[in-house]
Amino acid sequence: MIKWINIIQFKGKENPIPPFRIEKTDDQWKSLLTEEEFYVTRKKGTERAFTGEFCSSFEAGLYGCRCCGTPLFNSNEKFESGTGWPSFTQPLEENLIKYIKDNSFGMIRVEVQCNICDAHLGHVFPDGPPPSELRYCINSVSLQKLKE
Repeated sequence: MIKWINIIQFKGKENPIPPFRIEKTDDQWKSLLTEEEFYVTRKKGTERAFTGEFCSSFEAGLYGCRCCGTPLFNSNEKFESGTGWPSFTQPLEENLIKYIKDNSFGMIRVEVQCNICDAHLGHVFPDGPPPSELRYCINSVSLQKLKE
């Protein structure tokens, strides 16, 4: 189980090694994504709170990266955080998420990206439910519900 101390170590040193990598140019990503998907995932944007497709959806299954389709989160780890964005307590595997120090907008946060294709997903915070006490606050537009 990933804990906040692990995330602090990842963002300060080396992130987990991904199982594989997918790299494309901005033009290649633009041809595959909507304008909003491109803005959020490739330009580190944020969708408006309480507007995302998965904000209040708790259907069983897996959620994958919108860009590369890699499974990232299980609905068993999804919870209602009241923040307006889908929230999870853990990723499927430690090496699927990349952690980056984010000092934008006068805040100190930890950005989370898909470790496979570098898509911006959202941020992680140490205010989630036990036992991990983590809240992966993820843009709906950065995710896709995967068929099982």
